[in-house]
Amino acid sequence: MTSSHSAVLPWILSLLVPYRRQVVIAAIALFTGSLSWLALGQGIKILVDHGFTSAGATTLNQVMMGILGLSLISGLAAYFRFYFMTWLGERISADIRRNVYRHVLSLPLQFFEKTKTGELISRFTSDTTIIQNAVGMSLSMVLRSSVTIVGGIVMMLASSPALTGYVLVVVPLVLVPIKVLGAKVRRHARASQDRVADIGAYVDESLHAIHTVQSYVHEPVDQRRFEQGVDAVLTAAAVRIRYRSLLVASVMTLTIAAITLVAWFGAHEVLLGSLSAGELSAFLFYALITAGAVATVSEVLGEVQRASGAGERLLELLNSPIPSRISDNSGINDGLPAPVNGQITLTGVRFAYPSAPTKAVIDDLSLTVAAGERIALVGPSGAGKSTMFQLLQQFYQPQQGSICLDGIDLSGIELAELRRQYALVPQDPTIFADSALENIRYGRPEATELEVRAAAKAAHADEFIELLSDGYNTNLGERGVRLSGGQRQRIAIARALLADRPILLLDEATSALDANSEHKVQQALEVLLQNKTSVIIAHRLATVINADRIVVMDKGRIHAVGTHQQLLQQSDLYRQYAELQLVS
Repeated sequence: MTSSHSAVLPWILSLLVPYRRQVVIAAIALFTGSLSWLALGQGIKILVDHGFTSAGATTLNQVMMGILGLSLISGLAAYFRFYFMTWLGERISADIRRNVYRHVLSLPLQFFEKTKTGELISRFTSDTTIIQNAVGMSLSMVLRSSVTIVGGIVMMLASSPALTGYVLVVVPLVLVPIKVLGAKVRRHARASQDRVADIGAYVDESLHAIHTVQSYVHEPVDQRRFEQGVDAVLTAAAVRIRYRSLLVASVMTLTIAAITLVAWFGAHEVLLGSLSAGELSAFLFYALITAGAVATVSEVLGEVQRASGAGERLLELLNSPIPSRISDNSGINDGLPAPVNGQITLTGVRFAYPSAPTKAVIDDLSLTVAAGERIALVGPSGAGKSTMFQLLQQFYQPQQGSICLDGIDLSGIELAELRRQYALVPQDPTIFADSALENIRYGRPEATELEVRAAAKAAHADEFIELLSDGYNTNLGERGVRLSGGQRQRIAIARALLADRPILLLDEATSALDANSEHKVQQALEVLLQNKTSVIIAHRLATVINADRIVVMDKGRIHAVGTHQQLLQQSDLYRQYAELQLVS
């Protein structure tokens, strides 16, 4: 048994702790229902031994009334057991989704660079549903059957210790396939879930790139690859099903053979007079319900093992380390000054991505950005401009040198507090499948509608928002498909305006806009950049000209610093870049 497998059960049990009352009610109902069935065996014994004699009419009536009473109790117990176990399954599933989502949101950027989105979605949906079904249905059946097995063995001992001895001799034979084949079912269940996650990731990727897929007439290739993924799922599932079927068949065969053998021995005991017909009937009843319980366990065990595999995948995700600035309080400063001025200082910074530790993306870079200064970063692709943004927000930390905000090293600032100082306007603005109002309010969730409208007006976004079918309440579609490039940029600018943070990180869009959209975006940017420390990855001539200083970067180093006119005269690289790259 692997350590991850052994950790799944304690994890599930820990999730049940807050719902102790419901667990107790379900357990009482489970025991009551199982004991009701076991009591029927004694009714059968009395009925066979005394109910069919000439004086047994009264006994017959009493036994029948008792059986009806037990049936009613069993039915009520089944209701409460089913209700509360199903409720617990739903609650556990909801709690797992909450915990996993909270954890995933805190994971470092490197995790998402290595993990496919579709695979994460599969863990959120498919794996949690499997655990939900296991707790709500499969676990309930396993526990009920386990109680029935134990109770059945006790009652068989009470009826005939000798016949029970024969039964117990066969039990190890039944346990062998449960142990051996059960482990194989669990292992292949995990493999099957991994293949399901693979095709989920592929579907997610291809649908998000549907425009490219159709533009290149790539549908047949993607369909073929998807079908290969589906075939891989079927292959993995077929192996799991084969082992599970073998498990059920072997347990049932061994169990029925054992009962037949015991019945043969019991019949001889009745013929010899050492056992009454009623005692044999009761014994066979207990043997049958015990065998049925064993068969149920063997059948449901496959689902439990599958849930164990799903639990391993979720635990693996939950055990992914979260970078924390709080775990070691000795390295944390008391906090940033209030208000934050926004002075940024980089001193001797060197950084290489973990995937290529010997290739420096930022190399011995030193730069001071004064509070309220507007800095434009220009340079060829791969110069390190976007990486600087990542370092400023501490998605990565430099291997050498330091980065300070208002004189405080970023490594000593709690991450959430640090990132609250930045308003980000990315090159390709993120628009959520929500209303225009909520997309802008994303910058400051507690903002009022009046504040949202004011930010939209300042960003010149109100002009097109009010023309939408439902105005500010119009759903903008997934990734803002209903908006043009310029409109998406103005929504992002309005979001940053509403956030009202001391430092702006702006990565200008490289795509050319029509003259009207360009003018509107520039107007919005001028409002946004007022009284902010601004670091801009610049692609437009107007932005460069209006910057206080331009920093020319190349191969992770600062090549030159100055104004537009100064650099045109002093820097060949900037002059060449301005002529070829800057959008006029």
